[in-house]
Amino acid sequence: MKDLKRVMACVDLSEYTELTLEYTLALVRGLEVEIILFNVINTRDIDTAQTVSVYLPGWTNAEDYIKRLKEERYQKIQEIIEKLFVVDKPHFKILVQVGTPFEAILKAISKEKVDLVILGNKGKSNLVGTLHGSNGEKVFRHSPVPVLSVRDRKRFSRNR
Repeated sequence: MKDLKRVMACVDLSEYTELTLEYTLALVRGLEVEIILFNVINTRDIDTAQTVSVYLPGWTNAEDYIKRLKEERYQKIQEIIEKLFVVDKPHFKILVQVGTPFEAILKAISKEKVDLVILGNKGKSNLVGTLHGSNGEKVFRHSPVPVLSVRDRKRFSRNR
């Protein structure tokens, strides 16, 4: 692959995270490539938490909430790496950002000088819709670099 140095695997900690990482590793194995594991804390979720904060035990403020979420997500991603990809661990860099998912992904592509983006076909919530219907579609349309969509063959089989 032409000058592939940095690959960003977008992980939302859904059932697609492991599959996305497996495809990412299969594509870059044997290459000197840095894999950025990128997760976005959606500002919509933070706004919702602030709205219902009176009912949340231990709520202090949005900054502390974001800090706790970042730590939790970083830890979950670390656990996935330790469990499934310990051999490939030195190739990973974990980034957890706050924002609107597609905007955060597009900003990270530029800031991190990413050469390829890999993302799962379906996001964390059916309420938001599939990635192709919302955030993923916007990434596909506006990304300055190639974007690879990872799909679960069983889930999208025509012989259902």
